[in-house]
Amino acid sequence: MSETKAPWVTYRPELQVLDCTIRDGGLMNNHKFDPELVKAVYQTCVEAGIDAMEIGYKGDKKLFSTDDFGPFKFSDEEEIRKIVGDNDTDLKLAVMADAEKCDYKKDILPKSDSVLDIIRVATYLHQIPIAVDMIHDAHEKGYEVYCNIMAVSTASEPELDQALEVIAQTPCSTVVVVDSFGALYREQIDYLVKKYQGFATGKEIGIHAHNNQQLAFANTIEAIILGCNRIDATMMGLGRGAGNCPMELLIGFLRNPKFHERPIYKLLQDYFVDLRKEMEWGPTIPYAIGGLLNQHPRAAMACRADEENKDKYVEFYDKCTSET
Repeated sequence: MSETKAPWVTYRPELQVLDCTIRDGGLMNNHKFDPELVKAVYQTCVEAGIDAMEIGYKGDKKLFSTDDFGPFKFSDEEEIRKIVGDNDTDLKLAVMADAEKCDYKKDILPKSDSVLDIIRVATYLHQIPIAVDMIHDAHEKGYEVYCNIMAVSTASEPELDQALEVIAQTPCSTVVVVDSFGALYREQIDYLVKKYQGFATGKEIGIHAHNNQQLAFANTIEAIILGCNRIDATMMGLGRGAGNCPMELLIGFLRNPKFHERPIYKLLQDYFVDLRKEMEWGPTIPYAIGGLLNQHPRAAMACRADEENKDKYVEFYDKCTSET
């Protein structure tokens, strides 16, 4: 009698995982990571069979000082190659280019001159025209291009529909549902993923979840169930504020034999235990309040950075609710 696999041990070969630990986590320390840590994350992604690694931003040096930010705020080609060499591996390398914060025509080199594979264009709704130009520019230079529409939890339906209609006509391969404020619940993930699928036919849909309400992993699972095939996660959930979907949980959930959990646990043991002693990330009460109120995490980040007031939850709540 032939064996039948139980449904919870099946997997989709077309699903790809992108690690954004260094890019999103860099928002917690101005991208001032030790190069040894960046290289360790890169090597772990290779050993774990992860599909892509987002190594940083392409920040405009006219807007951001190199004295204030580490090298992966800018992700110059020579800095990337110090970590990955010629990247003679199956791991794709990505950077994020924020609309209006990137001198993309100058700083994004032709693909033939770069070790990068993917440009992820991040945009708010009011920046869609420049994002469209950025997508075309990166595509013409030879890159695979994603479009991450940020702060979607604050978008009105007509604005979002119009943006998706425009983005659907561009050559980007993937459109990502981004829960920037960690404010979304399962029902909203369902609605948004189906909306994106309806507009962006022929493109992959991605998910990038933040963990303000400790729903990043659950919302990521929901998006996968609905057919998202481009999945973001970070090592130990390291990311802005409350962090992101934890890579170790995601890889364990996927049950895909191409992925390997042990290298991730070794990275966490060797580097992230000590990193947690140097910097804070992950869900705390101020981030939860911000998520519940659908507010940008900058206020919660400022609260947690204030040693005297970081645990004054009522004061923080009153301030947030008085501003709504």
